Amino acid sequence: MSVDNIISQFEKRASNAEPIGGKIKFEVDGIGILIDGTSETNIVSASNDDADCTISLTAEVLEKLRDGEINPMMAVMGGQIKITGDMGLAMKVQSLMS
Repeated sequence: MSVDNIISQFEKRASNAEPIGGKIKFEVDGIGILIDGTSETNIVSASNDDADCTISLTAEVLEKLRDGEINPMMAVMGGQIKITGDMGLAMKVQSLMS
């Protein structure tokens, strides 16, 4: 899965979701994808800027999350996903995945 493809998928979902009220950065295979939900809409971009919450995972795990093949909580508990920062924002990620 390419970065452009990941950003495109997030843009489709983020544009339909309520603003998340903060900045979440996904580090997918070391590449930063920032979702800025601090204004009226969620804006998705390739960026390594600071965020309120950072979620680190591989592209493979991201695909499985998107497709509903793995449980997000189990992936965190199993070390497939690392979350730092605002856990409340992390809980809003589900709205960007469905």
